[in-house]
Amino acid sequence: MTDLHSYPPHDQWHDWHENDAASWPEKVDRNYALVPTTCFNCEAACGLVAYIDKTTGKIEKFEGNPEHPASRGRNCAKGPATLNQVYDPERVMYPMKRVGERGGGKWERISWETALDEIGTRIRKAILDDRKDEIIYHVGRPGEDGYTERVLKAWGVDGHNSHTNICSSNARIGYQSWMGHDRPSSDFANAEVIFLISAHLEAGHYFNPHAQRIIEAQSKGATVICVDPRLSNTGSKADHWLPAWPGTEPFLLLSIARLLIESGMWQRDFVRRWTNWETYLHKMRPDLPCEFESMEQAWLDEYAEYTPERAEHVCGVPAEQIREIAEIIGSHPTKFASHNWRAAGAGNLGGWQTARCLFFLNVLTASVATKGGTSGNGWNKFKPAAPKGAPPLEGWNELSWPREYPLAYHEMSILLPHFLAEGRGRIDTYFSRVYNPIWTNPDGFSWMEALRDPSKVECHVALTPTWSETSWFADYVLPMGVGAERHDVASFETHAGRWIGFRQPVFRRYAELEGQDVGAASRTHEYNPGEVWEENEFWIDLSWRIDPEG
Repeated sequence: MTDLHSYPPHDQWHDWHENDAASWPEKVDRNYALVPTTCFNCEAACGLVAYIDKTTGKIEKFEGNPEHPASRGRNCAKGPATLNQVYDPERVMYPMKRVGERGGGKWERISWETALDEIGTRIRKAILDDRKDEIIYHVGRPGEDGYTERVLKAWGVDGHNSHTNICSSNARIGYQSWMGHDRPSSDFANAEVIFLISAHLEAGHYFNPHAQRIIEAQSKGATVICVDPRLSNTGSKADHWLPAWPGTEPFLLLSIARLLIESGMWQRDFVRRWTNWETYLHKMRPDLPCEFESMEQAWLDEYAEYTPERAEHVCGVPAEQIREIAEIIGSHPTKFASHNWRAAGAGNLGGWQTARCLFFLNVLTASVATKGGTSGNGWNKFKPAAPKGAPPLEGWNELSWPREYPLAYHEMSILLPHFLAEGRGRIDTYFSRVYNPIWTNPDGFSWMEALRDPSKVECHVALTPTWSETSWFADYVLPMGVGAERHDVASFETHAGRWIGFRQPVFRRYAELEGQDVGAASRTHEYNPGEVWEENEFWIDLSWRIDPEG
């Protein structure tokens, strides 16, 4: 009798046999080499294993990697869908250069050498002419930890730009204002109360490992509370679904906080030791004695309007349900795991207060950096130190960091096309990297106008696996690898534990397993489909073109 396995035993990965499911009831043996990598379809970097048919050399499927400490072999649909990306008949396979007017849709295939020489020459000239601010790298989802930022810094260019200002910046600053970390890391597995605002994190992008641990905790008795105007997948699995009106989440949270304070179900010793209550009393309530016993009265006065009845009127959540939620939260000190990212934070004016008010409940319940509580992301993220850094930058690029927004928490890339239209600067070389602002940003037509005008953007280089609305207005479209075709290291706060994931190009690794000499002189595009490359090697070779003397 054949032993049953949930996953192929690790010692058989390089020579794994199984029957072809599509050939049933006939038994057809398939012989695979299993090569691990990590998913690139969201930030979580879950583990994947590519099944490469040893007869054809083709990837037949992707499954979860049971050795991965965060995803543990359990992946959402986006991981196996990497197969569709690798063999997508419409993906970009070779370096392409525009022919005719920008946006005209005419292209010619060029070599990587030509692309590197032409792009590197113009960047070199811009740097030597002291036009470093005319070089911009605009990234959507990085999928790696800091390599490209090091490259730009080595060039002496403050050119890194991101999509974060239309994504998660509001939530980040809410957390940053509390603890110096701009994301939470929740120990859902050991929590007794799990409080989630907005659903997509746990039900889709970006942490499938969250969802696993939330359901496991719920099965052990944890109470799951979801605040979301939609009856989402997360809301449907929650013990309490609170469909608050969009934008009213901070009011709801402060009404819960007031109930905790009013009932005495807050953790005085933690607040006394770990918060700057003296500064608060000195600045806000100089009329009260500057002693900890004054805090309760000061808070009750501060939040007098945040009653459950008023919250019901403002938020649409019944007052009695709010009281019940506060009772549950207060009854489980140190075991309150919470999370908020986009939606409530990004979609509303003042949305940054959502994360700020949510973490207030963690403070009141002493659920900060505890087993079953919520930590800063830096506690559960491992980012290896670079072996050698680059000199510090001497200034910032005002196209990304305008002086009139000195408190901006991330680059103000949303304003870039408007600044160009105002004549505040121009761009010599603009890299869009797996990012589609014409489609993604709320003012997509302003990006189209800028990218169509060579006097504003002289050269646009799109680094992308696929065609998009934005890459259509590029001068060079350079094919970059998906999760199975590139090297990266990535680590994220998927659970209460530190780990690092290593993404590798599986075709290159398979060639090595088959005895081919895969040395430092070879390049990944020699093994990937077509001439699909990876950014890390591209940046290395481009840097040599920019500075051939080293």
